[in-house]
Amino acid sequence: MAKRDPIYGLMAEFDSAQALVDAAKKTHESGYKKIDAYSPFPIEGLAEEIGMHFDEIPLTVLIGGIIGGCTGYLMQYWMAAVDYPLNIGGKPPHSWPAFIVITFEMTILFAGISAVLGMLAFNGLPMPYHPVFNVPRFALASKDRFFLIVFSSDKRYNPVETRRFLETLDPRSISEVPS
Repeated sequence: MAKRDPIYGLMAEFDSAQALVDAAKKTHESGYKKIDAYSPFPIEGLAEEIGMHFDEIPLTVLIGGIIGGCTGYLMQYWMAAVDYPLNIGGKPPHSWPAFIVITFEMTILFAGISAVLGMLAFNGLPMPYHPVFNVPRFALASKDRFFLIVFSSDKRYNPVETRRFLETLDPRSISEVPS
């Protein structure tokens, strides 16, 4: 008996964007949480229907900005008041109004860097290979077809039951996606 490759998931192909959105909504409502959709153009509301939330990036940017602001302020405080204090014109070594500009710039710099790095990390990039490209019909995803995949890592995934469920969505075809 030949050894089978592990399955990445089951992929259903649809003819229209509305059919994909309807199928995604029914799939998510039926309890499948690890699903994804592919289309040749952005579809309004599709991300919400598959249960995708974008909560990680704003928090990452906020934390990066706070770290950058604290770093900028503390760096200036250390240099001006602790490491090399100078009495210039009778000003105190810890003159916080002079620190505002650099503190602001460091906040923006760290927030921007954390946005880029967070986006790369949370999107799983760089990703030179993805298992969905093992399905020959997936090449049409960039032309005129719409695809919905249920990942095999989903708690509710069962090869037979998931295939039956996807067939009720009236897809054009259903394919197994090998890993």
